[in-house]
Amino acid sequence: MSNFAPVEEQLTYLKKGAAEIIREADLRAKLEKSRATGKPLRVKLGMDPTAPDLHLGHTVVLRKLKHFQDLGHTAIFLIGDFTGMIGDPTGRSATRPPLSPEQIAQNAETYKAQVFKILDPKKTVIDFNRRWMGAFTSDDFVRLTAKYTVSQLLEREDFHKRFQEEKPISVHELLYPLVQGYDSVALEADVELGGTDQKFNLLVGRELQRACGQESQVVLTTPILEGLDGVQKMSKSLGNAIGIHEPPLEMYGKIMSISDKMMWRYYELLTDLSLAEIDSYKQLQHPMQSKKELARRIVGDFHSAEAGAKAGEDWAKQFQKDEVPEHIERVSVPLDAVVGASSRAEIEELVDNPGYFPIPDRNAVLNAPPGQPRKLIRLDKLLAKGGLADSTSDGLRKIKQKSVQINGQVVTALHLLVLIAAPDITVRVGRKIKVLSIS
Repeated sequence: MSNFAPVEEQLTYLKKGAAEIIREADLRAKLEKSRATGKPLRVKLGMDPTAPDLHLGHTVVLRKLKHFQDLGHTAIFLIGDFTGMIGDPTGRSATRPPLSPEQIAQNAETYKAQVFKILDPKKTVIDFNRRWMGAFTSDDFVRLTAKYTVSQLLEREDFHKRFQEEKPISVHELLYPLVQGYDSVALEADVELGGTDQKFNLLVGRELQRACGQESQVVLTTPILEGLDGVQKMSKSLGNAIGIHEPPLEMYGKIMSISDKMMWRYYELLTDLSLAEIDSYKQLQHPMQSKKELARRIVGDFHSAEAGAKAGEDWAKQFQKDEVPEHIERVSVPLDAVVGASSRAEIEELVDNPGYFPIPDRNAVLNAPPGQPRKLIRLDKLLAKGGLADSTSDGLRKIKQKSVQINGQVVTALHLLVLIAAPDITVRVGRKIKVLSIS
């Protein structure tokens, strides 16, 4: 007797958060055959190790692979150590610089550790496409390229656009879809997963399998996840990403900052909850409670359930009860990097300025013993060096927006007067909070 769930039940679970299935009828037929024979489907997801760290946007398709794994199918995570040497041309207006073998090997190791935050390591097949592509001969490449035409490759949007604009297209870039497609032949994949931007490459795999006498794989694509701004795709370069290695409180706080509308999209793409369960949250819970639950779940996935619960408590203290969390990041900032001035005349002039915010109070600083030096600190530099602003100009903008608090008080002046022997200061900028030690 089959251990697989009924086909309709499997389809409902797999279609959640899917952008497109090519073709759904084929997937149904494969699931029916799998259930009848007791043989699991071979489901492939390939990623080139082009960056050392993943963010939540990368995990959307990883989670879909987990869904197949949850249903009892074979999850194959393919690390493209060979294709990474070529460089995926998807969405590129110019040739992507290839990575060195050393970079690829290093990134591949981090990928293996990161994907197991979602996938079950005991049930996941990890493979590398250099295993078969590295053994390819020149004869093999000639036979492979004979199965596809240049005109077919130029139908791809990014190649077509570059061709029309007379921008160079390297021959090795044309090989990329063929090599990725051949991975499906080598693995005898029943299903291949990828983002919507990978559709062309995935379809090449279908055609190559057919040309090699195999049954064509089903292609299932997942949406590109929007970042914290709710508009552009999640990207570290755009500053709207949530890294899966970020501290629990920071990850929790970022999730709490998304809009209510985006929250439901994150529920669909970043959790294992069924659509029926998500709908019940919409009907029965206040949006704030649902968002807290989402943040707790996601932090729990990448850290631990305990870390998710603790992050929720600390976030509530920080933003709802206006308390300082128990566990807060401490950062040491070199004095030389932020000092503005230290002469008594300069200091007295600034201390007497009504717009100035002294730390500690005026008398404590001006009457400090000779052995306790005092310095004038540029707050915009302090925010940048402490990781609370992207730059000094960004720090100045945050000060002008009155979004900077020090020891619980809003700061609107550019300079701080600090006693070097004074205690650490607690600085809050928006949703971030850190203890800064100037030394």
